[in-house]
Amino acid sequence: MKLDIKSKITEWKRILQVARKPGKDEYLSSTRICVIGIVVIGIIGFAIFLLFAFLGL
Repeated sequence: MKLDIKSKITEWKRILQVARKPGKDEYLSSTRICVIGIVVIGIIGFAIFLLFAFLGL
């Protein structure tokens, strides 16, 4: 099992050539989805906290 550095560098170079910077719309959509996810997880966590607080556990 030989580590072929030359082929790895070629693969990484190809990935960097294919990659592109996201546009404004794509960035905003991604940010919106992340924020919604964080809010939903926060609401679930707060609901669990309240449930345990009311039950006295």
